Amino acid sequence: MKLTSTLWSTLIAAFCALALPAEAQTAYPTKPVKLMVGAGAGGGTDIIARMLGEKFAEGLKGSFVVENRPGASNTIAADLTAKAPPDGHTLLVATNTGQAIAPHLIKLAFDPLKDLVPIGLIVTVPNVLVVGSQVPVNNVGELVRAMKARPGQFKYASSGVGSTQHIAGEAFDAAAGTKSEHIPYKGSSQAHLDIIGGNVQMMFDTTSSAMAQIKAGKFRPLAVTTPARSPQLPDVPTLAEAGVRGADMSTWYALYVTAGTAPDVVSRLQTELARVLKLPDVDARLKGLGGEVSTLTPAQFAELNKQEFERFGKLIRDAGIKLN
Repeated sequence: MKLTSTLWSTLIAAFCALALPAEAQTAYPTKPVKLMVGAGAGGGTDIIARMLGEKFAEGLKGSFVVENRPGASNTIAADLTAKAPPDGHTLLVATNTGQAIAPHLIKLAFDPLKDLVPIGLIVTVPNVLVVGSQVPVNNVGELVRAMKARPGQFKYASSGVGSTQHIAGEAFDAAAGTKSEHIPYKGSSQAHLDIIGGNVQMMFDTTSSAMAQIKAGKFRPLAVTTPARSPQLPDVPTLAEAGVRGADMSTWYALYVTAGTAPDVVSRLQTELARVLKLPDVDARLKGLGGEVSTLTPAQFAELNKQEFERFGKLIRDAGIKLN
């Protein structure tokens, strides 16, 4: 039977239509992918981004390059990602400092909830309330009583205004009914020295940062500021267990992509992140940073992201926190 030209055209069109989904699944990435980081090289966010880049390059058969854009409480990198072409070739490795805290302290040219799509949560690092070894308190109850006896005389350090350590201190004061003085630093190193030297009494540091001083006996851990105890500090109670509720705080790291990116690319990135987080060497590396590897689905993390944004916004407004 001889096929007419019209029938040939119909068959060819049908074949092409069937082939399109397969082609769409193999079209990403088509060029180097930037992993934007809002902090400098060598820090926790940078370490996590480079590890992800290496694993994504293997799984997605492409080039993934970390680009550090520190500044403005981690929001410069987020701004660049939000305004990038929505093709999935610009990703953001971010923390709750930039995504849920800074937007309430800095006037941004983008909306972190609308202009960035969460791919998924990577890891959560608990914060721990520590005091210097010379501070004469052994638990949270004793600390609260000492702080109430001397209102405003206890000082707590942080790695900067608007950091999770800063917000944790404000949340603690609000929950415990205490009043302390915030002493911001440009990083944890100088803060540690001043706590050891007795110039500052306490800090709500990340476990990954504080563990060395805890092990050396220079910091005394009183409580972790998370709902559950930390595997690294199993004998240290949570704040809630110690009688202070509503001051939960941790530092989380997550992956985002520009809003408007094709759903199949978003789905592929979500699948790849889930695969990578199950790799034994990745699990070991993240736990080595003091972190708890995420088991949340993308939808669960998107909801958590929104809840954290609203929670921090209320806390910052209620405490009257402003960037200097």
